[in-house]
Amino acid sequence: MRKFDLEDRLIDYAIEISNIVDEIDNSKLGNHISGQLIRSSSSTALNHGEAQSAESKRDFIHKLKIVLKELKESRICLKIIQKKPLVTNASKLVQRLKETEELIAIIFKSIETAKLNMQNY
Repeated sequence: MRKFDLEDRLIDYAIEISNIVDEIDNSKLGNHISGQLIRSSSSTALNHGEAQSAESKRDFIHKLKIVLKELKESRICLKIIQKKPLVTNASKLVQRLKETEELIAIIFKSIETAKLNMQNY
């Protein structure tokens, strides 16, 4: 994986999520979940960018944990949208949920690797 592949993937993730948000019903729940999802999904790329400029290994790990937290929040929002349902095109949701799970696994592994590297110094 190139250095910026994950960054690009997180940016694409935020854009794809925004496309789903644009299709959500204009209801109280729809508006609430839309706002939460747009913030949490875009936050993943932004916090990953901050992690790249971390001041220490501890700071790097902390920022990656924020990315992980935001991905998990996005996953829950997507599941609520799917179960309600708040959009008509469920196939996009399935694809985004799969991508969310993959990104969670990548970030989780990155955190574990960074922790291990920190212990080895």
